[in-house]
Amino acid sequence: MEGDCADDYKAFVSLHGPALRASAVPPRYWQSLWRKLESEVFDAGEYFGIMQVEEVEEEEDGGDEELEGELKKNSNPGNELCYKVIVTNEMGLQAANSNSIFLIDHAWTYRVEHARQQLLQVPGLLHRMANLMGIHFHGEVPDERAVTQVLEEMWKYNQTYQLSHGTAEEKVPVWYIMDEFGSRIQHSDEPTFATAPLFYMRQQIAYTVLWPLRDLETGEEVTRDFAYGETDRLIRRCRLLPWLPSDVLEIDSFTAEPSDDHYQAILSENKETLPIPIKLPVYDKNKIFKVYTDLQQVLQNLTHPRFEFTDSEQEADILYNFSHIKDYRKLSEERPHVMLNQFPCENLLTVKDCLASISRRIGGSEGPKWLPRTFNLRTELPQFISYFKQRERREEDNHWICKPWNLARSLDTHITKSLNNIIRQRESIPKVVSKYIENPVLFFLEDVGLVKFDIRYIVLLRSVKPLRLHVYDVFWLRFSNRAFSLDDLDDYEKHFTVMNYASGVSLKQIHYDEFIPLFEKQYPEYSWKSVQEDIFKAFAELFQAACAKPAPFGICDYPSSRAVYAIDLMLKWDTSGNGKRVMQPQILEVNFNPDCDRACRYHPTFFNDVFSALFLDEAKDCHVTAIV
Repeated sequence: MEGDCADDYKAFVSLHGPALRASAVPPRYWQSLWRKLESEVFDAGEYFGIMQVEEVEEEEDGGDEELEGELKKNSNPGNELCYKVIVTNEMGLQAANSNSIFLIDHAWTYRVEHARQQLLQVPGLLHRMANLMGIHFHGEVPDERAVTQVLEEMWKYNQTYQLSHGTAEEKVPVWYIMDEFGSRIQHSDEPTFATAPLFYMRQQIAYTVLWPLRDLETGEEVTRDFAYGETDRLIRRCRLLPWLPSDVLEIDSFTAEPSDDHYQAILSENKETLPIPIKLPVYDKNKIFKVYTDLQQVLQNLTHPRFEFTDSEQEADILYNFSHIKDYRKLSEERPHVMLNQFPCENLLTVKDCLASISRRIGGSEGPKWLPRTFNLRTELPQFISYFKQRERREEDNHWICKPWNLARSLDTHITKSLNNIIRQRESIPKVVSKYIENPVLFFLEDVGLVKFDIRYIVLLRSVKPLRLHVYDVFWLRFSNRAFSLDDLDDYEKHFTVMNYASGVSLKQIHYDEFIPLFEKQYPEYSWKSVQEDIFKAFAELFQAACAKPAPFGICDYPSSRAVYAIDLMLKWDTSGNGKRVMQPQILEVNFNPDCDRACRYHPTFFNDVFSALFLDEAKDCHVTAIV
């Protein structure tokens, strides 16, 4: 290879080698792949062809039985037309040939929340997708029925990748559908080819690369494994359900709390070390504590005379930081007297799959009433499918919400009643799926109607043993911008309440003291005091469950730790044991170090109250209520 080319290829390998290795693309193909990417060579047509397969009626003499069985095995169930890709090159294809790697273009690349809008607005897209998926659609004007069909069928064609750099929004998984050639490649448990997405940095374009797993002769079929790399037979069967439907998933939908090994693995993955046992010193009642913080809201609003700021982390009595501490052992050994605003293992509360796991310590097989039924798509996919199918048979509501384990602001969060959609979500970033609240308690807004709303409470965890938990007396409300109905599931302003991060979207604010009389006027049979008692009871049970076991199976009892969390919840209509209609709190998530901008803006003493309750043990004159 010439000097400049060698340097260019070396740069290509430096940039893309990790991705190619992760996708198990054999190194013998890399140089050829680089050349094809550089020159945009799409030469698959020289080696492959697409064949349309028509299933024939079974002859009485059974003469075509063997052929028919082969076609049925290789077809995509549910499609009126079936296609397969075959090798047409008269020389066949040799896996050892370094040129035997091919680029597949992408026909549609999108993020889920934009899919409907793009199908309606991008010229020709709906026609192309409908044709690719075998959906009958003729006409010039986008048809809502065809759009809905494409949105359902696309989960049989979707592939996904995620960018590793950029903002939180840019890291949200991207979904794509390969062009007609790539989309016609059928599934096989014994595939002849492998595929993988590759984001080509120089062009900022994603392609799919295709390479053979063995030598193929002319006429042999090009197949790939739609659950490539999955060795667990049950999970594999579940992942293939969109293409190979089955009603024989006789699996118990019960989801037990994970084993101790599961929590040990989380501790190891987080690279968190547990502290040694310590005893806090008894401080003089007039001691002034030095606070080191990287939070501007604290720097600007903490004015209590018993606290002063320091720029030196080493001389601080209190560390109040945004980022997570990992090495608690070192801190406990070297500076046991230093208090901090976080607990070891608090991710058991603040990460959604862990929240669901520890909550199972209460409430039996269905979990506590205050948490929507939740499944971890990585470890509990079979149980979820079984539960979904049970609800389907009982004709119960089957709307679900898929959420990333550890993303905020409703990013990559989607509502669906499509089982195929949920199964395929497992291939993107780690997610849970929770029962969507189909019967929420609504609030009437002038000029809008009855909308969803959620409530945010700030809770203060003073200690684990004994468990001491306070809640800030002021709560915050967020409202949807459109009247609620159980349709238009991709309408963000109808189904979500987090409006303060979306550009060009109005944000409706009602303060708690204004909200309470309006709420009681709309629901005169339900006093806010009694509703709030149920909410606080749910909070208490949640923290009791989280602290019921020693670390790493529960939040660590570390005497120097204190913490502030935000709990977001909704209310749903439920029925009590005596048949009375009740408002049941539904905890949605717990957030570490929440944004307290509104709290500081409307309640200037907020951080004085927080620091007094947590670090001075002087909660009496603060705006907080002890709930445990």
